[in-house]
Amino acid sequence: MIFNPDQCQRLHTRDIHVVSYLHQAEAIALEGRLTDDRLNAVYTLFGQKRPPGIVHDMIVRMIVRGPKLVIEEIEAEMVTVPNPDCRGALNSLLPLKGEGISAGFTAKVHRLVGGEKGCAHLVALCRAMASAAIQGAWSAVASRPLTEGKLTKRHLKSVINTCHLWRPDGPLVQEANALLEDKSPDHP
Repeated sequence: MIFNPDQCQRLHTRDIHVVSYLHQAEAIALEGRLTDDRLNAVYTLFGQKRPPGIVHDMIVRMIVRGPKLVIEEIEAEMVTVPNPDCRGALNSLLPLKGEGISAGFTAKVHRLVGGEKGCAHLVALCRAMASAAIQGAWSAVASRPLTEGKLTKRHLKSVINTCHLWRPDGPLVQEANALLEDKSPDHP
């Protein structure tokens, strides 16, 4: 262990919680919440003392559809912010509407809505929600067995290179490819 948390003073916690819901045919809805809790009093850059407590409490809701997980709707809510002017970024996520959640999505989020265009906390939440969207969509698809001739190249493509287990030369990808070959029209 590189350090013992029990022997250190806690300063801050960040909790990110994401829930996926079956929304409609081939669509899921997601709600993500980011909460930053400052555990000690701090001073701002301008010398103002701020007490401990919740400094960010933000919610993002989105609807994603289809195998490409295209964002159909997205909205943000800022329950608690450190400065009222933060709410000027409430609509900053709208450029993500119509974008698909796939490889490169994190960079796309930063390019479209990051930095001065938006809010670092909403960006962090959207990035966390992207991987949760993939898990939620898979949960919806896999709620029924895929072994009855329903496994497709699209299903396999959605998991390749997502982790060590699903590397292209790994045993699970080889097994899935073998299943796909067995059900191709060229095989009896």
